[in-house]
Amino acid sequence: MRIGELAERAGTTTRTLRYYESRGLLPVRRAVNGYRAYDEEDLRLLQQIRTLQDFGFELEETRPFVECLRAGHPAGDTCPASLAVYRAKLGELDTLIEQLQSARAQVGAQLARAELEAQAEVPGGPEPRCALTDGGEDR
Repeated sequence: MRIGELAERAGTTTRTLRYYESRGLLPVRRAVNGYRAYDEEDLRLLQQIRTLQDFGFELEETRPFVECLRAGHPAGDTCPASLAVYRAKLGELDTLIEQLQSARAQVGAQLARAELEAQAEVPGGPEPRCALTDGGEDR
């Protein structure tokens, strides 16, 4: 198949395919007429790359998976290098989750404090004024 058909079937652009070629992720083969020529295996490589990128992998992190597929493994994630990338990505995700949980706890604590202060100010007195809800004053 030609580059336009591959791009359409893979759900990407010809520009992206050329970029992948320049990075060595997609093989460059030419037909006798000089046009780029691709096959179903190339489509499989692209699907692997796109799936991994959807999961948050950087383009370069997909290389071991592509090489594993090219080496003849039915799944591109059974080679040692692919497994190492999976492990590294899980470590990154665990770190991000911890950071998000910490940020959430801090925001929750700030909200609880602010709500207590707001309740303490309200009894018997006027509600505090907010410039954002006073019809445009102080803007």
